[in-house]
Amino acid sequence: MILHNHFYFLMLLSMSNPLDIAPATGRLGVLTPGMGAVASTFIAGVIAARQGLTAPIGSVSQMAHIRLGNRDADRNPLIREFVPLAELDDLVFGGWDPISPNVLEAARTCGVLEDKDLAPVSAELEGIVTMDAVFDQRWVKKLEGTRVKAESNKWDQAQALIADIERFRIENECDRLVMVWCGSTEAYQEASAVHDNVEAFEAGLRDGDENISPSQIYVYAALMSDVPFANGAPNLSVDLPCMIELAARRGVPIAGKDFKTGQTLMKTLLAPGFKARMLGLRGWYSTNILGNRDGEVLDDPENFKTKEVSKLGVLDTILQPESYPDLYGNIDHVVRINYYPPRGDNKEGWDAIDIFGWMGYPMQIKVDFLCRDSILAAPIVLDLALFLDLAHRAGQSGVQEWLSFYLKAPQAATEAGPEHDLFIQQTKLKNTLREWMGEEPVTHSEVG
Repeated sequence: MILHNHFYFLMLLSMSNPLDIAPATGRLGVLTPGMGAVASTFIAGVIAARQGLTAPIGSVSQMAHIRLGNRDADRNPLIREFVPLAELDDLVFGGWDPISPNVLEAARTCGVLEDKDLAPVSAELEGIVTMDAVFDQRWVKKLEGTRVKAESNKWDQAQALIADIERFRIENECDRLVMVWCGSTEAYQEASAVHDNVEAFEAGLRDGDENISPSQIYVYAALMSDVPFANGAPNLSVDLPCMIELAARRGVPIAGKDFKTGQTLMKTLLAPGFKARMLGLRGWYSTNILGNRDGEVLDDPENFKTKEVSKLGVLDTILQPESYPDLYGNIDHVVRINYYPPRGDNKEGWDAIDIFGWMGYPMQIKVDFLCRDSILAAPIVLDLALFLDLAHRAGQSGVQEWLSFYLKAPQAATEAGPEHDLFIQQTKLKNTLREWMGEEPVTHSEVG
């Protein structure tokens, strides 16, 4: 008994001090710029889950358990019961879209969900009316926006979004808000002088600088409204110096970028396995066909380039060719995306992988992933919204690197750069939650 009490005392001493996290009281508003396939699928799924019609499959925040302490302790609660997350019943939805007038019409147009799944939640979906969007066809040539803001000056557009955010907060009696970009991939760009700092960006807004895209205006409006922001597309937005500075100045958490769904999810699953077994990689050819709005937008070369850069960055970070030149120093990595309307949201990703093993003998792996892009992205939107809200209530600000688990091209909080290995990302996510709650991180060493 004395030995047991002594052990318990030592365990308590070894625990971290928990963060002072404000409770998740009241309503949480989830705002999505872009209310097409991903956003409408996310919203419909949450409403169905809280009506008991389905389980929130794919959501780590809702479905996953988290181990606490040694395995012998047998402490394994659900994450949503361990950390003070907002309840699904407390979520309120809103957003902007240049095409669809409400979420029900968006869901029917995109065709991700079948009528039998939309019917029980159709009244709520129809009641979520989209706000007019900040839209510039120069950044998405394949789309024509019809529900767009009248303001032509970019500063005025930002102020209009800030007014939208505050009006939504008041009308829906929200205690807190988060924003997750679910819009289309914008044309490729590199950062310019207007992105160097907040003052330069604000001057660029007033002057109508052509290097400021719509997604960047949304980020600015969110941060100025003290609303956490996650970027689900590969656009330059929260990863710009001016936005990182603004997030720190306002004390707001941010995360980006590009939802990790189909083919890149498979790469972050397979590549760590090759590296763990010290198998060499000579080439990885990836091609996709998809027919949704995202596919239509990516049919334009400039928009595809933005996505290509995001997808190509995964392997080098995981495989570390500078440390393992014999295994990964000469890789041909090719990515292609083809717009094929008959496939709709049901994307198909083919991978031809050329590996080599003992004495250099070659082997091949073929992967044909017939996935549903928005079905994989929807739970990511939910988790990012809930975890960013948690981070804000925990007093965290700036880049939330622990959320890289969900993202193709994650932002790094330090010069060390991002981590792409899905399993390391998962460990970092769970250990962050453990430490915030005063628990020790799990290292999976022999003693624990």
